[in-house]
Amino acid sequence: MKIYHNLSDFKKLDNAIVTIGTFDGVHFGHQKIIKQLVEKAKSDNGESVILTFFPHPRMIIDPENQELKMINTINEKAEILKGLGVDHLIITPFTRDFSNQLPEDYIKNTLVNNIGTKHIIIGYDHRFGKDRSGNLSDLKAAGLHYGFSVEEIMEQDIHDVAVSSTKIRQALLAGDVSLANDYLGYPFSIYGRVIKGDKIGRTIGFPTANIFVEETYKLIPGDGIYAVTVEMESEVPNPNPSTLNPQPYKGMAYIGQRPTINGMTRNIEVNIFDFNQEIYGQDIKMNFLKFLRHDVKFTGLEALTLQLQKDKQATLAYFNG
Repeated sequence: MKIYHNLSDFKKLDNAIVTIGTFDGVHFGHQKIIKQLVEKAKSDNGESVILTFFPHPRMIIDPENQELKMINTINEKAEILKGLGVDHLIITPFTRDFSNQLPEDYIKNTLVNNIGTKHIIIGYDHRFGKDRSGNLSDLKAAGLHYGFSVEEIMEQDIHDVAVSSTKIRQALLAGDVSLANDYLGYPFSIYGRVIKGDKIGRTIGFPTANIFVEETYKLIPGDGIYAVTVEMESEVPNPNPSTLNPQPYKGMAYIGQRPTINGMTRNIEVNIFDFNQEIYGQDIKMNFLKFLRHDVKFTGLEALTLQLQKDKQATLAYFNG
């Protein structure tokens, strides 16, 4: 899959089969649409193109609202789309100027002149252009003029997609990673760099890797303990942490403010089982598989240690089926 970070980098195609959307999570509903896109491109001897936007349009149109978090970072999304067989991914910088284009200009400049759209698969309620005034009828009328066909995604499919994205975010924030994974069709994951912590875990027999997630828009699950698998980067420096070489280890992750030691910041940590290497500065990927318990304040480190021993046994029991 070829990735473009601006429309100007894209070379117009002869037979582009296109769909448009943010596709956050690339969950089962999205995958259905993308499969339809890829199959149509193959049957028409064309090339599949996804036009997506970054940042998310709501972050630009409503910048005061900082509550919206993304299930995927842009790199994570690209990696998943690549696995689905998409030929081209255009990541268009979403700006106010872009959103203020007239619908007819957007169709002519972006879909026709820039991409070379011959067929577009789009939702019945898709809106575009200034004040979101363009709609499906406008696309169909323009298609007759410019020579591209429009395939409508039915209302029920769009409803499923919209509800699923919302439900995934709600499930993750509640810690219900099992439900979120059911909607996604794959384990929710976090990519991050291992940074130095205060090493308290080492003193009680549970050393942890502290994870720094650079993308502030990335959704972090609710506080608690989770069963996870961990993938390490290879010995060869890797500029794209979304393509880590899989070396899966079992472990348990912690998200929270560490109330037992009166912590002041929210931490993401993972105790990796049967692992004792120094990995400061490395990128790792954590796949969240099961929520074990909520974060609570214990009377001291001894009580915390006893609970962590129980947590490890619960994690191993999960992995052992």
